[in-house]
Amino acid sequence: MIVAMAQNGTIGKDNDLLFHLSGDLKRFKTITTGHTIIMGRKTLLSLPKWPLPNRRHIVISSDPNAEFEGCETVNSIEEAIAKVDGEEEAFVIGGGSIYEQFYPLSSKLYLTTVHQNFEGDTYFNIFNEDDWIVESREDLFDEKNNFNYSYINLSRKK
Repeated sequence: MIVAMAQNGTIGKDNDLLFHLSGDLKRFKTITTGHTIIMGRKTLLSLPKWPLPNRRHIVISSDPNAEFEGCETVNSIEEAIAKVDGEEEAFVIGGGSIYEQFYPLSSKLYLTTVHQNFEGDTYFNIFNEDDWIVESREDLFDEKNNFNYSYINLSRKK
């Protein structure tokens, strides 16, 4: 699972990201390239261009007739999990309800936290740091947006 969130758990507004950190976008690309990414329909449609290069896309949609160019469409998280069976790592990239469904099943979390509150309509309030062990952390400052943020890689406690 990979997610960028504000200090108050907000991850999106009006089907868009809250902030555009070039370093975080590069990190997302580095981590997910060569792997499968799993997302909801709205997250796919929020991407500026899709499919993203060098990644297999699995889109979860409640519409059994939904088709998206360059993507595999499934109707449940169970179907998505079956499609990635045997893969070393696949990444859930959103949105809010997809994160909620996959959260208890995820063993790794690649988290970007912006140390500032943002207003939004989509949240990652399910995150509980007591569920995780910090594997690495990097604290940074974004001069363009004038805020502090952190990259935190976590593994689920056994």
